[in-house]
Amino acid sequence: MANSQKNMAITGEAPAALSKTQKISSGIGILGLFILLLALLNVNFPNKTLFLSLSIGLVTLGTVIFAKDLYSGKHAGIKNDGVWFKSMTARGIWAWITGIALTLFYVVLYWLPHFLGLNPEGGNTGLIALFDPLSKLINGGPASQWFVYGTLYTLAIFIFGYKFLLKYRHNRYQRLRTFSVMFFQLGFAFLIPEILVRLNQPYYNPANIWPLNYDLFAGYKLQEFFSAGNLGFFMFVFGLISIFVITPILTYKYGKRWYCSWVCGCGGLAETAGDPYRHLSDKSLFAWKVERWVIHSVLVFVTVMTIAVVYSFLGETPTEFWLTKDVFLGGSAGFLTLLFAAIMIFKRKQLAKDAKYGAIGYLVIILAIIGINYFSGNNNIFFFAGYQLREWYGFLIGAAFSGVIGVGFYPIFGNRVWCRFGCPMAAILGMQQRLFSKFRITTNGGQCISCGNCSTYCEMGIDVRAYAQKGQNIVRSSCVGCGICSAVCPRGVLKLENESTDGRIDSEEVLLGNDVNLMELLNQKAK
Repeated sequence: MANSQKNMAITGEAPAALSKTQKISSGIGILGLFILLLALLNVNFPNKTLFLSLSIGLVTLGTVIFAKDLYSGKHAGIKNDGVWFKSMTARGIWAWITGIALTLFYVVLYWLPHFLGLNPEGGNTGLIALFDPLSKLINGGPASQWFVYGTLYTLAIFIFGYKFLLKYRHNRYQRLRTFSVMFFQLGFAFLIPEILVRLNQPYYNPANIWPLNYDLFAGYKLQEFFSAGNLGFFMFVFGLISIFVITPILTYKYGKRWYCSWVCGCGGLAETAGDPYRHLSDKSLFAWKVERWVIHSVLVFVTVMTIAVVYSFLGETPTEFWLTKDVFLGGSAGFLTLLFAAIMIFKRKQLAKDAKYGAIGYLVIILAIIGINYFSGNNNIFFFAGYQLREWYGFLIGAAFSGVIGVGFYPIFGNRVWCRFGCPMAAILGMQQRLFSKFRITTNGGQCISCGNCSTYCEMGIDVRAYAQKGQNIVRSSCVGCGICSAVCPRGVLKLENESTDGRIDSEEVLLGNDVNLMELLNQKAK
């Protein structure tokens, strides 16, 4: 007698149970994780190289077999089968357990690494000791909690990237950008910094650009650069060029996607390991308003902090170096004022009303504090020592937000909560994309059937369908250009383009082409 399905849907079937192959592969992967758990419990393995290789190999093998069985034999195309019915992807009990477990791991990693076995003054124990052989092979020294994290982070991007490649195998754009984030994570974010340490050079990740790399201008980092000879000087200059040359040019040509979806490690993990949770992003108008204010407040915070740490590093006498504290303060105030004036003069029509007021308020506050410091002679700019601001930023944003909340709660808030609400790099690139870039997502409203796939699976919380229904270009500062909206569209309505800036943003009368006008339209509908 057939089993009845408790499913009231007219179409579709209940989520399928795991196949025999998937159950076996899950067991293989769990066995690999069990080895890591034993190491965490201070089990002293006799051959750490063997057991570390066994652990990584089993986790990789289990994930590869699982993904292969999940997508092999199926037609190419996006199949998000049952994501709203599964506990892990619908904020069920397993999602909460996973979120809490990841959060606890990040708390221990950032603030209690001795529980992982870190012992800088003696030999490592526990989980960190298991990674000592690999660390000595790459950087010549024992492992730290950051080496363990970097290894696991890179492994996650690769094994879940393989799963992502199988799922989106029909889409060339998705395949290319997945290979790209794999390459940059392995080479630029993991191997290059560790090899530099082995060569007694400063730890430096060339793909980590200010303000995401908020330590770039810290006093200790500047000392490392300037004491490392030509290579250290090159690192510092490359950091500056990345901020003022490379980033604006690439964003102008390709939008923020060149970084957020092709290079950034945070984005790489979100797109691979976080892919099953992209539909959980909050699409509400309230979330959009909070996003705009929070992320730009973080950007102001990191700007203030950077000015403070550079100010504390500089001298006061022009005979020692031309860039004194006073010159730096004046230059910073002048640069921010000119940048603000240029945007208001040439791009004011593209700014929302609240964005204009917010920018004016932030600028006035920063200039006022700089002025007070300049005329009062207060050595602690912004009323606090630079290192204190850096510590606060590192704790609140660099650790608690980007790690504990941003990654730990993928299963609850979606995979891009850090990118939406906290990443200052995303804020800068978003402003450049909104105001100056050629990038846009064009829509063919006549072909749209209002299925809602695009909005559902937009990880940045954009109501893509609202644009598609009226055939309006999607030009949003939050869009990371992942292209999933286009990939899941059954009618080919959406297309990612890099064309002329002419006509990129629809006229002011077309409501859905402008962020603030869209907000006003939604408010009117709500009333």
